[in-house]
Amino acid sequence: MTHLEALPPLAALLIALLVVCGSSLALLGSVGLVRLRSFYQRIHAPTLCYSYGTFLIILASMAMFSLAEARPVLHEFVIGGFMLITPPISLLMLGRAALRRDRDVKLGHDEVVPPHIPASEAPEGAPRDLTRYGAGPSDEG
Repeated sequence: MTHLEALPPLAALLIALLVVCGSSLALLGSVGLVRLRSFYQRIHAPTLCYSYGTFLIILASMAMFSLAEARPVLHEFVIGGFMLITPPISLLMLGRAALRRDRDVKLGHDEVVPPHIPASEAPEGAPRDLTRYGAGPSDEG
């Protein structure tokens, strides 16, 4: 006999429901990643579904171990926090990179970034780079 058999039937049913709903959302995100057409649609489905699916699975895990051990198990909030923060951030970064790529292709930019030349090595009278990153506004003299 394991300690999980001592869970009340209603609690076990609720935990099972949370796990099934969470894993179904994760599966839905995977299907959305495969089935949707454009890149911008594809980045939304996994991000939203994985975030909510992870939340439900972590909630079920916290409930199960809190009931099984007869004490609150809260350290899973840290795991859940990282799992809920990283997909939206990656969505934002991937979306911005794709948007910039699409804009550059549409405008005909060739994505050549000039090398950074330190001010001490620049020829006299050449425009100075005001951003100090090799691209951006410069003064013309």
